[in-house]
Amino acid sequence: MSDQVLLDGFARRVDYLRMSVTDRCDFRCVYCMAEDMQFLPRQRILTLEELYQLAERFVALGTRKIRLTGGEPLIRPGVVQLCRDIARLPGLRELCMTTNGSQLGKLAAPLFDAGVKRLNISLDSLDPTLFRQLTRTGELGQVVAGIDAAIAAGFERTKLNCVVMKGRNDQQINELVAFAIDRGLDISFIEEMPLGTISEHSRSDAFFSSARVRERIAERYTLIESAESTQGPSRYWRLAEAPHIRLGFISPHSHNFCGTCNRVRLTVEGRLLLCLGNEHSVDLKAVLRAYPGDTGRLQRAIVEAMKLKPYSHHFELNDEVQVVRFMNMTGG
Repeated sequence: MSDQVLLDGFARRVDYLRMSVTDRCDFRCVYCMAEDMQFLPRQRILTLEELYQLAERFVALGTRKIRLTGGEPLIRPGVVQLCRDIARLPGLRELCMTTNGSQLGKLAAPLFDAGVKRLNISLDSLDPTLFRQLTRTGELGQVVAGIDAAIAAGFERTKLNCVVMKGRNDQQINELVAFAIDRGLDISFIEEMPLGTISEHSRSDAFFSSARVRERIAERYTLIESAESTQGPSRYWRLAEAPHIRLGFISPHSHNFCGTCNRVRLTVEGRLLLCLGNEHSVDLKAVLRAYPGDTGRLQRAIVEAMKLKPYSHHFELNDEVQVVRFMNMTGG
């Protein structure tokens, strides 16, 4: 195992990789993608073998946490075996996954057995009609059954992710907190990010800040600020009434998390994104395919890419598209 570490130009150690395994999804969430999406042809996406090769190089360079994302990662054929292979990499401390939960009913136990340590599950409403409106295609009962399957499989510290939109699901906040308490799950509330062109709603009109979410929660519960961290962007709080769960707040607009950023993202096309809110990237697929088996060249490309990592993003609260790629292309 290499002692080398990845450092960006601001002396931040980069040891967390978010890796997209597909741009496809069985949902069409209104904040994530357009209703009529054009997905990538097969030849443009990384093979499972290429995804593994990249994971192996990143771990050799000091990556200690990998999160598999999509689109929806669980609709990619072969993903459980990919998880098993990555989880065995010496030096990797944690393999996680972000999912919409639709496939967990059948795949939660195989994922747990493959070595996935933690799950983040998207859940934006507990009202079946609103859930269908927000996801366009999703069935709430299927996702709740998937959440329960994850609990039964033995996953611990499972976290729900809720993107809050004013006038759409902000009235669901405390119902979601109660659901998390009942099942012993952590939950994070996320400010919507300006990724991709959407026409379904106005992002500026729908903006609901983390501070307002906490105000809503404080109507029912007693919030206690916490210094805990999971190596991600969430700032955590506890509840006096339910100290066994954590509430996270991801605030790219109102309280960005750039100063301590330790992560990069790999799209399923093989683009290494150095920042969620910028287009700085390096084409690692081109290196893989031009020089197959040349791990040294691939490793040098990754190390050199760190010089492009900017200090921060600059999301604006308006309806201008600051980043043209959708979240399903970025990796959630």
